[in-house]
Amino acid sequence: MSNRVGMEVSLMVSEAVKQANVDVIAAYPITPQTHIVEHLSELVADGELDAEYICVESEHSAMSACCGSSAVGARTYTATASQGLQLMSEVLYAAAPMRLPIVLTLANRTLSAPLTIWNDHSDIMANRDCGWVMIFVEDGQEDYDQTICAFRIAEDKRVLLPVIVNMDGFILSHVIEPFVPVGQDLVDKFLPPYDPVYTMHPDNPITMGAFTMPEIFAETKKAHEVALHESYDVVCEVWKEWGKLTGRTYTPVEEYRTDDADTVFVTMGSFSGLAMETVDQMRENGIKVGLVKIRLYRPFPVADVVSTLKKFKNLLVVDRALSLGFIGGPLAAEIKSVMYNTDAKPNVFDFVAGLSGRDVPPDQFAEMYHIAMDGIKKGQWDNYYMVGVRE
Repeated sequence: MSNRVGMEVSLMVSEAVKQANVDVIAAYPITPQTHIVEHLSELVADGELDAEYICVESEHSAMSACCGSSAVGARTYTATASQGLQLMSEVLYAAAPMRLPIVLTLANRTLSAPLTIWNDHSDIMANRDCGWVMIFVEDGQEDYDQTICAFRIAEDKRVLLPVIVNMDGFILSHVIEPFVPVGQDLVDKFLPPYDPVYTMHPDNPITMGAFTMPEIFAETKKAHEVALHESYDVVCEVWKEWGKLTGRTYTPVEEYRTDDADTVFVTMGSFSGLAMETVDQMRENGIKVGLVKIRLYRPFPVADVVSTLKKFKNLLVVDRALSLGFIGGPLAAEIKSVMYNTDAKPNVFDFVAGLSGRDVPPDQFAEMYHIAMDGIKKGQWDNYYMVGVRE
């Protein structure tokens, strides 16, 4: 195991991709993911990574090239953000049902208009049904670890699905953090060479992504749905094995200081660190509050979410995206949905915060708690609250 070092989180991701020994990188620059692929291009140009780096003219072309390289059996990687993901969207929906184990880092960034480059989760929420495995990370160490794990998950023959690792743009991507890298020998032990089941080759022609009639399309969607849900067990296995090798074990849902709590914040991504700080401060003041962090977003870990959240009276869900025209944020809506048919009937408060990178300091998390407690006392509360919006 290596010593702890300081590095920009984007470069941590690049180093993880290098250690994964990828064969092909196809990417187009877009803030705030550009540092990842810039560094990878340097590693390839300097001979430190034996891979093909494809300079494409758009994100649509990047994902198209990734599909082609993955289809011929190459370990494939790309990264994007925001409008770049939307330009990829058409091909995202092709990669997953074709069972191409591509790994994509998404430096989450707001979708315009108005034009903005800062962070929220609107980009991934616009594509949450594309059929990829989706993971949210809290910090740089987790991003580094999950990038390596993503290749192992995607390429497992029980999965064979692409994986998106979500990291909050700028909040993580451009920040220097300490992390503990692992040695190449450990990565090689953990991540064997990619052994594809089917590959496109002129000597043995096969068809991928063929035209289908209505008589069979529903069956293909059902097969994809089953495969995505069954990937859950593999994700847990991979994270457990990584924990044995590194001492860093991950779970789909993680709790923080919840033993005697009746109220918890529910978060995804870098919000979790801020919420932990708030929990610590509130605990010092005698308030019994905790945190539940959701790491695996797709497949949504329904059983874990229900078994965890049913223990609490009040759920303060902090969304970093707004479902326009609906009510509040997407994560809160999904939590309400999975909790609906349970015996537990917790109060679910939906807070939409941090849109386009707006600062959400710990005292605003504390404010969310007091809004919820006041609503319970009065017996009424709004469908959702947009935190910090000026009147």
